[in-house]
Amino acid sequence: MNKVSMSGLYALTEWITRFAYVNILWIGFSLLGLVAFGISPATVAMFTITRKWIMGESDIPIFQTFWNSYKKEFLRGNGVGIVIALLAYIIFIDLNYIKLDSIIQIPLYLIIFAIVMTILYIFPVYVHYNVTFFQLFKNAFFIMMVNPLSSIIMLMGFVALFFVMKFLPALLFFFGGSLSAGIIMSSCYLAFQKIDKKLQKAEAA
Repeated sequence: MNKVSMSGLYALTEWITRFAYVNILWIGFSLLGLVAFGISPATVAMFTITRKWIMGESDIPIFQTFWNSYKKEFLRGNGVGIVIALLAYIIFIDLNYIKLDSIIQIPLYLIIFAIVMTILYIFPVYVHYNVTFFQLFKNAFFIMMVNPLSSIIMLMGFVALFFVMKFLPALLFFFGGSLSAGIIMSSCYLAFQKIDKKLQKAEAA
């Protein structure tokens, strides 16, 4: 095996280890907050690290970065988690209402889809932009609406991940959260770059 192959194998192994480590931290810190109060700030911390990786900061101290983000965003992250929980409840109610009234199925399905996709954009927007609590949800919705390609890439990534986890369910514990965050953040980052380019062109004009 040549040096190039060995180097590539080493890099792959290193990234696998990193994603597994972050996933375990995500689970551990979610449990630290008794899940209900830990999962949202732990998710913020996971997306913070994933964003830094995507932006080229591959040598960051993972635990320290995770812990600092978890502490800093604990209260605000839980506020976001409460809103997401309310949105999930709305989806649950809508799905039960659809069963009762078949006439409005299509509009409700579209609303549910829009809510779900907005939720997927919330944490990337949270860690990428310095916005107010209200702007966070508004921006997540509008970025999702004007960037269908990013959403399609995200969904395709989820489909691929689903089939991998279906055949190798043991991987869910080590990579379920971190790989999902990687797919979401990578897709959203494409949208963010497009927005930044448009803003730069507007400022230059």
